[in-house]
Amino acid sequence: MGSDMSTGLDLSVVIPLYNEADNLRPLHDALAQALPKTSRTFEIILVNDGSRDGSEELLAEIAASDQTVRVLNLRRNFGQTAAIMAGLDHARGNIIVPLDGDLQNDPEDIPALLDKLEEGYDVVSGWRKNRQDDNRRSFVSRVANRIISMISGVHLHDYGCTLKAYRREVIEGVRLYGEMHRFVPIYATWQGGRVTEIVVNHRPRTAGKSKYGFNRIFKVVFDLMVVQFLMRYDTKPIYVFGLVGAISILISFLGGLAALYLRFFEGTSLIQTPLPLLSALTFLTGVICILMGLMAELLVRVYYESQGKATYLIKRTSDSPDRPDAG
Repeated sequence: MGSDMSTGLDLSVVIPLYNEADNLRPLHDALAQALPKTSRTFEIILVNDGSRDGSEELLAEIAASDQTVRVLNLRRNFGQTAAIMAGLDHARGNIIVPLDGDLQNDPEDIPALLDKLEEGYDVVSGWRKNRQDDNRRSFVSRVANRIISMISGVHLHDYGCTLKAYRREVIEGVRLYGEMHRFVPIYATWQGGRVTEIVVNHRPRTAGKSKYGFNRIFKVVFDLMVVQFLMRYDTKPIYVFGLVGAISILISFLGGLAALYLRFFEGTSLIQTPLPLLSALTFLTGVICILMGLMAELLVRVYYESQGKATYLIKRTSDSPDRPDAG
């Protein structure tokens, strides 16, 4: 998301859409009623994620009738996270609010999210406390949210709720892949942002078909592993690979000592025990891991230095107005 896209708008509402033609008109009407209540300048970014139900033509009509609406038509279905990322890349507001396009998120909750943001928070996440989904899906969601909170250390009740409010600066430069849009509060917290949540309305789906399946659980778990690694070791990958390598070499050393003990003190032939093979394999594994760690360190340095990226984030600076170099 490039900062050069900002044009002084207060708010950008980003909505990913996939085969939601029946919901588009009611969604636009609901947004047109809710957003003026914020007393902010705003834009609505509707991201058509490769819909095949006539959404593209209907979105063109909506955009032509409302100058606050911008439509992005993706060439094919890339998935919800990619669609949200496209919206973020083109958003011009100082505050970003994504929400689902199936009308289960209520646009009337947006003013409350913004009010909470004004209390000094960087991210306000919606919590669908009274979910209108079937019991099985709600139960799996609760379990997944607890696992995510436990692993990440960021405790929210509802990571899966798309309806959130972000200050632009806290997600500046964030790139989202897989199903990682739900982990933005984790990114924000680890970068020093203040995160909270409020209860939002959750409405039953009245049109269209849910795009969520239980296979997403596995995707979320794998994506969380990636997020953990990137956030904790993105500038020091040798700590992970080196530790695994060192442990492997230690196991190799102990396995070798055990094999020698059996050979010389117990009279056991080396071909009668798997310890020599274990020792050789773990030694090779250790060496490979350390080499991979060194390679990863080189890649990290190339990544940061070639793009002029810093390995730190500055919240604000304070200088005396009397300094000779003060602007």
